[in-house]
Amino acid sequence: MLGIPTFVHVLFVWIPTLGSVALSFSRWNGIGGFEDIEWIGVGNYVEIFTEYPRFWPAVQHNLIWLVFLLIVPTCAGLLLAVLLDREIKGSRIYQSALYMPMVLSLALVGFIWQLIYTPDGGLLNSVLGLTDNPVDWIGDSDINLYAVLVAAAWRHTGYIMLLYLAGLKSVDPALKEAAALDGASATQTFFRVTFPVMKPVNIVVLVVTVIEALRAFDIVYVINKGRNGLELLSVLVTDNIIGEASRIGRGSAVAVILLTISLGFIITYLYQVFSKENRT
Repeated sequence: MLGIPTFVHVLFVWIPTLGSVALSFSRWNGIGGFEDIEWIGVGNYVEIFTEYPRFWPAVQHNLIWLVFLLIVPTCAGLLLAVLLDREIKGSRIYQSALYMPMVLSLALVGFIWQLIYTPDGGLLNSVLGLTDNPVDWIGDSDINLYAVLVAAAWRHTGYIMLLYLAGLKSVDPALKEAAALDGASATQTFFRVTFPVMKPVNIVVLVVTVIEALRAFDIVYVINKGRNGLELLSVLVTDNIIGEASRIGRGSAVAVILLTISLGFIITYLYQVFSKENRT
């Protein structure tokens, strides 16, 4: 029962990962065998950090993506979870409707919002009455990143809401009752009792949001192939590996950088989980 899943995991996860790490120290266009690979040490990393013009804008965009997702969808998801936790009429319908965007793939979300943002006949320009002088929401590099972030937040909010709703259901009602007996208001009870108790959920939300921000790819690639103000690290990996020049080594190096950033948060999450299990 353990052998087959372990074999599949090693074959499709660890071997490709280690292969990417190894190829990040090479210069190879993907043509020929292993004997055609030129090993150049850390040359790809030096080039990426010093000479690759798209790298630092992509890092900046990923950071903006992360900060935006941590603030807007997280706060909105928490607010919706608090409202739905009160068992209002039709709460199940609201939960399903709000979570529905998460079921859609990022590629489909990108296509839907592309129809909304289209300058000619797009929904947003029509609603705002800008049909005579339309705004190019996805073509203008000064605003297209934030327009796409709204689409990403629309999809991500429902997931955060569901995580916090599960966390709120697990809070011991006795804690809230004790706070109420001590004279705490509903707001004080939430921020001083309920929210601190949900620390494990907050860690999960943080890790999920970081991973969502780092792996963002489909939505920007559907809109304009991740160019003209929408550069992301994940797009750079794809452009280098399957682009016209096919720079396997440089694409692998960007992937390793992305993996390293992700591991920092993943290890933190795993440490919290396993340390909690050891304490119990």
